[in-house]
Amino acid sequence: MSTVRRLLETKGKFIWTTPPNASVFDALKLMANKDVGALVVVDDSRLVGIVSERDYARRIILEELPPRKTKVEEIMTSKVITVHPEQTIQECMLIMNKNHIRHLPVLLDEKVLGVISQGDVVRDLIYQQRKKIQNLEDRLTSNRKVT
Repeated sequence: MSTVRRLLETKGKFIWTTPPNASVFDALKLMANKDVGALVVVDDSRLVGIVSERDYARRIILEELPPRKTKVEEIMTSKVITVHPEQTIQECMLIMNKNHIRHLPVLLDEKVLGVISQGDVVRDLIYQQRKKIQNLEDRLTSNRKVT
C-alpha cells in the first residue's frame, strides 16, 4: 500500500505557510502565486491552523469582511486534522471524505513535513490502480503463452 511518506517524496515537500497575523489578502496572493488551495498557518514554527480558499469564500465573501484588514487567524481552521507519514493513502481519503476537507498537513513529532491535497490522493490512487491493472494484464498474457 502507498504511504503518505512515499507520496511526499514523489510530489515534493514544499510547504507554503503564512503567519496568523498576515492579512487574508496577502495569504490569498500567496495561494494564487503558488497555485495552491490552502496554506499552513505557523507561529514560531508551530502549526496553529490552516487557511483555505473555502475559508475565504465562507468567511470573507459571505460575511463581507475586508480581506486587507482581516487577519488569517480570524478565518483559519484552528482544529487541524493531520496525518502521519506512515499512514496509507486510502486512510487519508477516508479522513478527507469523513471530515469534508481537502488538505491534510503531514506531521512527525509536531514538525510539519508537508501537505497533501485531495487531488494528490486521487492521483496516487489512480496510479496505484493502473499499476495493479497492468500487473494483472501482464500475468494474464504470460499465462496464455505458457498453455
